Amino acid sequence: MVFEFTASPTFNFLTSFGKNFNIPVHGNSILLPTNLGNGTIRRVDLETGFKAVIHQYTLKEDFVLKRYPAHKTCDLVSLIFHGNEQPASLATPSEEVPISLAKTTPFAIQVSSYDLESVIHFPAGTAIQFVVVGITTERLRSLLNIQQPNPTVETILSSAQGFLFYQTMGPQAQRVLQQLISIRQTDELSFLAYYLRVLELLLLVFEQLLKRDPVRHRPIRKDDIDKLFNVRNLVLSDLSQPPKLEQLARQIGMNQTKLKDLFSQVFGDSIYQYYLKARMDEAAFLLEQGGHSVAEVGHQLGFTNLSHFSRLFKRHHGLSPKKYVSGG
Repeated sequence: MVFEFTASPTFNFLTSFGKNFNIPVHGNSILLPTNLGNGTIRRVDLETGFKAVIHQYTLKEDFVLKRYPAHKTCDLVSLIFHGNEQPASLATPSEEVPISLAKTTPFAIQVSSYDLESVIHFPAGTAIQFVVVGITTERLRSLLNIQQPNPTVETILSSAQGFLFYQTMGPQAQRVLQQLISIRQTDELSFLAYYLRVLELLLLVFEQLLKRDPVRHRPIRKDDIDKLFNVRNLVLSDLSQPPKLEQLARQIGMNQTKLKDLFSQVFGDSIYQYYLKARMDEAAFLLEQGGHSVAEVGHQLGFTNLSHFSRLFKRHHGLSPKKYVSGG
C-alpha cells in the first residue's frame, strides 16, 4: 500500500488520500474501510496557514507514505510528531535497512522544509499514530515571538531551503501527543482542544531546538540525508564500541568536516555525544525492560569499569543504575 504526493501550500492530504484509495471524505475526516484496516485520518484547519493532520489507524498491509519535494519554493514548515506504539521506519529509497522511528527513539520529531523528499514505512498490523503540522514561517514567527532566535530556529523561520532537524520526544511531549490524538471531533470544544495541544507541542519542540549549539546551516541534499542515516545506523549498530570519525567518513564517502557539521546540524549533537546518549538510553532500557543486572548491562555495553558506567549513567539520567531500577 503506497501513497505518494507532492507537497504544496494548497495540497489537501485528506481529499487526495480519499481519491487515491476510493474512500469517501466526511467533513474533515476519513474512516478507513475494513478491507484496508481500521482507524481514521483527521484534518484540522487551525488558522490560515496553520493546519494539522492526525493519523490513527492499523492497516492490513505495509504502508509507504512518500512525500515529493514542492515544485516551487514555499514558506511552509513541516513538523511530524511520531507516537507509534510499534516502530515505524524512516528511509530514503536507496537504504537497504530502514531506520527505526518511534516515540522511544531520537527520531520521534522531524522538522523540515517542504523541498525535501520524505519516505516513511509503516508495518502492517501495528498501531500507527502520528501528527503532521504544517505552518507558514510568517505564522510560526508570530506565534513564537522570539527576539533573538539561535541559528537553528532562524533557519526554520527564514524559509531556508534544505533544512532537516530531528528531536527526541520526551515524556511530556508524548503525553500531549496522546491527548491530541485522543480528542473526539464530536466534542463541543474539540477545536479549542486541538489548537491548544498543537501549540503545546510547538512549545515543547522549540524549547529543545533553542537549546542547540550554534551551527552554521548548510542546505542538505537527498544524498547527504542518505549518508547521515547510514552513519546513524552504523553508530547505533554496536553501542559497545565508540564511533571513529575517520572510519565513518570513509565508509560513507564524505569528508570528515562536512560529516561533523551536517550530523550536528540535523541531530543537534556531535556524533560522539549522540553515541553516548544512545548508549545510556539503551542502558536504561535494558535495566528497566530486559531483566538484566547492572553488571550485565555495563559489560554488554562495553564497560570494563562499572564505576565509570555508573557515573556516566547518573550524569545522563540523574540516578545511579541501582536507584534507577528501584525507582529512585
